[in-house]
Amino acid sequence: MSISTTIFPGRYVQGKGVIAQLGEEAARLGDKALIIGDEFVLNNILVNVKQFIEQSINIHVERFGGECSDEEIDRLSDICRANQCNVIIGIGGGKTFDTAKAIAHNLNLPVIIAPTIASTDAPCSALSVIYTKEGQFKRYLVLRRNPDVVLVDTGIIANAPVRFLVSGMGDALSTYFEAESCRLKYAANMTGKVGSMTAYALAGLCYETLINYGAMAKISCEAKTVTPALERVVEANTLLSGIGFESGGLAAAHAIHDGLTVLEQTHKYYHGEKVAYGTLASLFLTDKSADVIDEVYSFCESVGLPTTLSDIGLGKASDEELMKVAESACAEGETIYNEPIPISPEVVLSALKAADAYGKKRKQHKRGIEA
Repeated sequence: MSISTTIFPGRYVQGKGVIAQLGEEAARLGDKALIIGDEFVLNNILVNVKQFIEQSINIHVERFGGECSDEEIDRLSDICRANQCNVIIGIGGGKTFDTAKAIAHNLNLPVIIAPTIASTDAPCSALSVIYTKEGQFKRYLVLRRNPDVVLVDTGIIANAPVRFLVSGMGDALSTYFEAESCRLKYAANMTGKVGSMTAYALAGLCYETLINYGAMAKISCEAKTVTPALERVVEANTLLSGIGFESGGLAAAHAIHDGLTVLEQTHKYYHGEKVAYGTLASLFLTDKSADVIDEVYSFCESVGLPTTLSDIGLGKASDEELMKVAESACAEGETIYNEPIPISPEVVLSALKAADAYGKKRKQHKRGIEA
């Protein structure tokens, strides 16, 4: 019998206005917190809740440099030691989260993640994605444990740019397909063990939630209002996708994302936007049915996720450039080998081009109907 492992954050709190509980949650874990956030977070969000946090715990605030790199992690770890902080709080987006988690891992301290956007499934995971200072993917850092608290204020998320929520849907879109590939192959999840029934079921619920509520959640975010649809999709983007990828497993979509980062043209596009295109390519790679492919393309079109290479800056990419993407996606140790099919750069290149061709065909058909 296979041994399965499923891991979770210690506590997940979601709802409008829950940022006010941040100090209370931190005080359960320590008596002095290092708070990390980018300039926008410090000037527009922390300034409004700092007084509430300080009622419960002492704090030291530091600006995040913008890239989850080894250099930034070391810099902030030194600051944490110098100020004798014993709790880490990361407020902001995915790279802020991952940096906060990596610092906590370095120093063996508890960590609280308070996302201000729902753009990735990073908040809940025991994983940090490390990049170079220039923004190119470098490696995954597997952490000792998941965050102690994930606190998601949907009121803040509803007021963030809609593109972040949509990007989060792109990241979450891959969850079911990658977990299902891992299930079929008995491939390891992020713990090195196979996934559990719970993980695979939650990955399926993640996909169902996006399909049923994604478009309405986007409309809610455009109106800067919190609705049940928005709450559902934020939970799918954050908790369901987090558990689904981490305890279900990763496969082609994220490997293709990693490959796409080798081309500078893609660097201005968000993680979830590139993962979404990786998911579309994976559908062709793994020979999914026409019905499934059409459902996923229709979803992407309904919320504004990429469906062609042009949508991620690669409309003029040569076959040689795309082969670099494919070769990087097939690097030794990449998660693409969790797919239950033979893998090579050549078949990945074909999938990248097929996904683009089908996306273009659908766009042309839509323009024809509108004309």
